Amino acid sequence: MVAETDLALLLKNLNPVASSEDFIFTTLPADKLTSTLISTAKGMFQEREGTTLILPSAEAEQAGLQFEGYYRCITCEVHSSLEAVGMTAAMSTALGKAGISANVVAAYYHDHIFVPAEKVDLAVEVLTSLSN
Repeated sequence: MVAETDLALLLKNLNPVASSEDFIFTTLPADKLTSTLISTAKGMFQEREGTTLILPSAEAEQAGLQFEGYYRCITCEVHSSLEAVGMTAAMSTALGKAGISANVVAAYYHDHIFVPAEKVDLAVEVLTSLSN
């Protein structure tokens, strides 16, 4: 499977699919990370101030972690190349115009956008409209 770099094709074939599960963003110092948290994380990024984890909300609540807000993950099912230019900008601009914050995570095969849970349906509509 070859990753796509052509912006027009990427947007035409975006196919955004929303998760039914809520996620949260939290940060922890290295000494507070557990193998359970790491294994259940949807994403993780180490920053100078601490490690950011994107976790299912149920896991975070069970662990008693502090967080602000619930997010849903929209996966763009097109196989986008990490070398593609403009896809993230097009998506975040369209969502921004609709008043929706977008936290984009580019993974090897797909881009994933975390949006406020209460705006997920509108976000999918906005992203779907980019294929026109």
